[in-house]
Amino acid sequence: MNDKTLRVAIVFPADPQQGLATRLEASRFAKTAEALTAVGLEVVGAPYRDEDVEAVRAILSAVDGVLVWINPIVEGRDRSVLNRMLAEVARLGVLVSAHPEVIDKIGTKEVLYRTRHLGWGSDIHQYRTLDELRDGLLASLSAGLPRVVKQARGHSGEGVWKVELAEPRSHGVRVRHAKRGGVEETLPLEAFLERCRPYLAEPGGVIDQAYQPRLTDGMVRCYLVRDRVAGFGEQRINALYPAEPGAPPESAPTPGPRLYYPPTRSDFQPLKTRLENDWLDELCRAVGLAKAQLPLLWDADFLYGPRDAAGADTWVLCEINVSSVYPFPDEALAPLAAATKAHLQQLRG
Repeated sequence: MNDKTLRVAIVFPADPQQGLATRLEASRFAKTAEALTAVGLEVVGAPYRDEDVEAVRAILSAVDGVLVWINPIVEGRDRSVLNRMLAEVARLGVLVSAHPEVIDKIGTKEVLYRTRHLGWGSDIHQYRTLDELRDGLLASLSAGLPRVVKQARGHSGEGVWKVELAEPRSHGVRVRHAKRGGVEETLPLEAFLERCRPYLAEPGGVIDQAYQPRLTDGMVRCYLVRDRVAGFGEQRINALYPAEPGAPPESAPTPGPRLYYPPTRSDFQPLKTRLENDWLDELCRAVGLAKAQLPLLWDADFLYGPRDAAGADTWVLCEINVSSVYPFPDEALAPLAAATKAHLQQLRG
């Protein structure tokens, strides 16, 4: 290997007014850049807007690796232009994390269906047409328990709905959007299906997952650097947290802050061990990935499932985030920088 300094670009959202002049040092990724610099990498800022795709392509084509933080959907715009460019840059031999093909395999809600047989799985269905969604959701709801309907791509609760029958044998439904500010409302099933119609345009369709009664116990986010857990997040109040029994729906708590912890938090060690030692291998087999293809930084959200016969916690996968994993615990910065450098050195040989 020669002595040329390895160069890494950070792709992050450009300020709409500043465009390419947006400064990485003034962004929320400044500490990430510092961590990469500390291990001897040269860091290049690549503020991104679709309008500047060719200029960003030129930046990325001249580096060794690219780390990307761009949400899948923002104000009606998706990553299609960006992803095409990233795939082209990757074909030049540049490391791109996360690669668009990897996002398609694990970074959409479809992964819940594809891995439903794993230890983190739950009762899940996938629908690709409006008729499938209508018939399947009615069948799921006929058990009298709530369901969670999810679009394949999104973030911050966009396109995630808690759904239950308004009353037995009724075609009306009570729904609540997980997006911040969502409130419970009752409407005809057909009206709700129309809201879901745009989701069916995505290749992954719509996912219908069993609602987890232990949602009130919180959600645990495992932050991973490749195949190792580098920290945890915990959120005690979820956007679909129900109101107290007998209280009006609008009294349900709003989402609270996510708290961050190092990977050594003791009560999460069983989850960490299961994830690192079993589920990641099973995930890779299920979706056709090698472990070396896992993103340099990603996260997996888990809800508490039913306790097992011994009273221990079980875990249900809620989603995997790959496109824009931020914020994350500071404890993940050093492992991320080290893994990035090691992978680039390996590629250079």
